[in-house]
Amino acid sequence: MHPNPAFRSTAEEKNLAFAKERGFGMLAISATDAAPMVSHVPFLLAEDGKTADLHLVRSNPMARSVKNATPARLVVSGPDSYVSPDWYNADDQVPTWNYVAVHLIGQLSPLPQDDLPDLLDRLSAHFEANLLPKPPWTRAKMSGDSFERMLRMIVPYRLTIEDVQGTWKLGQNKPKDVRHAAANQMAAYGFGSEARELAALMQSPFADPDTE
Repeated sequence: MHPNPAFRSTAEEKNLAFAKERGFGMLAISATDAAPMVSHVPFLLAEDGKTADLHLVRSNPMARSVKNATPARLVVSGPDSYVSPDWYNADDQVPTWNYVAVHLIGQLSPLPQDDLPDLLDRLSAHFEANLLPKPPWTRAKMSGDSFERMLRMIVPYRLTIEDVQGTWKLGQNKPKDVRHAAANQMAAYGFGSEARELAALMQSPFADPDTE
């Protein structure tokens, strides 16, 4: 995470709310004799923010590796965009990249296989709720045989969260008018991921450290 305290003062509740809303991240564990393992996974964050439930394909090397509690990090990325020095309308600026990211750090443990149907039901219900008024999809639309075959292919896990770290790099280290000038240009010309959403965050009162 970025070391500048100006970008890391966000309350834990806001970081957790961001992670819960995104619901997708990169799960990473260390490997003793190779590069770290990383899997891209949807997840369901508990209401109290203490755990995140997820699943892995059984053939995933990470699933074969994690048989007991294992240190892990779930990286949840948000909007990001390049920032041109010209956008600030100020002297002596340098290129940079603004972004939002939250890391959930803790212990990853396998859940009993019998917990898998309930986990899948909770995951699908959580994401289908974002599509209302479309009638939510449920596994009742699958044949029993198809669902059972799917269950044999995946393994449920729970990340017990011990630390929450967030970086909201929105130009908080710049004067407000300078930051807003860059945000206006980003909204029009920014590239990356969700540049307009990032520009809106840069212009919000949240980006002022003295209002946090």
